[in-house]
Amino acid sequence: MPRISRFFGIVITMYHDEHPPAHFHARYAGKDIQVRISDGYVIGQFQPRAQGLVLEWWRLHREELEENWRLVSEGKEAKWIDPLE
Repeated sequence: MPRISRFFGIVITMYHDEHPPAHFHARYAGKDIQVRISDGYVIGQFQPRAQGLVLEWWRLHREELEENWRLVSEGKEAKWIDPLE
């Protein structure tokens, strides 16, 4: 499970063998969500504050996430993305 970022206890991952549409996973307090990169659509549910932090991070790093999706789709290593501060 390639981690691509971590902040405030939230772990962000992107897998090599994933299905479209382009998305990433976030894990926090034993719960998982998926976030579609194109529009921020969320599957699953976190505590509202944690989910808001993930979406704020997504807004800041959308282009990097799109590039990482391209990389993992080609079987390459995803790049680390700066955490939310």
